[in-house]
Amino acid sequence: MSLRDILFVTSEVHPFIKTGGLADVSGSLPVALRALRRDVRIVLPAYRAALQRARNTVEMTQFSVHGSDTPVTIREGRLPGTRVVVWFVDSPPHFDRPGGPYTDEEGRDWPDNAQRFTVFSRAVEKIACGEAGLAWRPELVHCNDWQSGLVPALLALRGERPATVFTIHNLAYQGLFSWDVFQTLHLPQTLWSMHAMEFYGQFSFIKGGIVFADMINTVSPNYAREITTPEFGCGLQDLLASRKDRLVGILNGADYSQWNPAKDPHLVKTYNAFTLEHKAANKAALQDRFHLPREPKTPLIGLIGRLVEQKGFDLLLAVLPQLLQRQVQVVVLGSGDKSLEDRLKRATVEYPRQVSAHIGYDESLAHLIEGGADMFLMPSRYEPCGLNQIYSLRYGTLPIVRRTGGLANTVIDATEENIANRTATGVVFDDATPQALLQAVDRALALYRQPRLWKKILFNGMQQDFSWRRSARQYLQLYQRALQIKD
Repeated sequence: MSLRDILFVTSEVHPFIKTGGLADVSGSLPVALRALRRDVRIVLPAYRAALQRARNTVEMTQFSVHGSDTPVTIREGRLPGTRVVVWFVDSPPHFDRPGGPYTDEEGRDWPDNAQRFTVFSRAVEKIACGEAGLAWRPELVHCNDWQSGLVPALLALRGERPATVFTIHNLAYQGLFSWDVFQTLHLPQTLWSMHAMEFYGQFSFIKGGIVFADMINTVSPNYAREITTPEFGCGLQDLLASRKDRLVGILNGADYSQWNPAKDPHLVKTYNAFTLEHKAANKAALQDRFHLPREPKTPLIGLIGRLVEQKGFDLLLAVLPQLLQRQVQVVVLGSGDKSLEDRLKRATVEYPRQVSAHIGYDESLAHLIEGGADMFLMPSRYEPCGLNQIYSLRYGTLPIVRRTGGLANTVIDATEENIANRTATGVVFDDATPQALLQAVDRALALYRQPRLWKKILFNGMQQDFSWRRSARQYLQLYQRALQIKD
């Protein structure tokens, strides 16, 4: 039987609410699945900011959930520009508040996050079992990250249930809560077990997805292997290794309708693989935006991301004085760890003609960095998938990445052999050290000084296809396996 009805469960969806890559996946994969003639419905919490952006939602149904004093309302909207249905789980005591989906306006975790996402999961459980009054019932429920890890566990306790898939976007965020908090959640006591969701004396939401889902996946094949090792497993490596037969890796796709240099409205001049010379106009505009000298021949390196050690920004800062001796310019867009932010700000003062940074996030500026930089640096210690290296390939901006997670699956190192067989698309290095990073940049600069070879490598990268349509077909295969296992 061909799978048709899919419930996509997520805690964030672009353009309604976004803190990271999960929102991009949630706003793109359901659209790609619908294009393959599947009836996909998205469900997410009705955060205040999300409802404000959704605007014209319609109240569909209201019901009570176990453990909540107030009823839950389901409001229906559409993903902008598509026909994909979005259901917002509206529980004002839990989601109608300022701040972000997980933290307050000061960046502190909401103290009732366990209760919030338990109520959300209980509402999803009712929708999944056809008990919400929506006249629709899924054959498969696709859950994402710890915020919906409880859903497969709740459904596993049911007799008649849909198949379940659980996607790990970042294993480091696990949703861990104390025994005292667990006692307030009104959940079956059987879930507090080392064979269920208890994890070293805490209650682990993400463990619910790993233990109880019919199939598990991560957002790249390499990360699927890495998380079964002590280095990347975050204490869950043995459990994940025991479920290896149900664990696969599927690369995230890129939304080429948004990230395409030939049509990008954020660029001052669009271009494609055959008109790469037009990148020069974007480079000049980028230098202007960051108040750097217009120097067409000076290599310009871009970085975008959270300023945290995971992303390797400390490695860059450690080697920055040596790097700048190479006569390069560096632009950074991001925010995060305050100490890293402060070090970066000091560098912009010390090297005003070579280093510039925008603390925060700006979508337009992110596009201009991809279109205007010569190279894009991602020295991540771990990277489940990564999207900017995929964007960089399409924009003819040479990615310099560490060989980890999805970076290893998407960038082909410019070795002599790969250059000769015309498969090279970037520069890849192994060790998470400042010196290895510097050596990788030196390799990229050596290529930059060979214009004909440089253009060939950029051309290779621009031909790569990491579209969501390809990834969506792999997800359909994953869903079919989940259905077979469940039956």
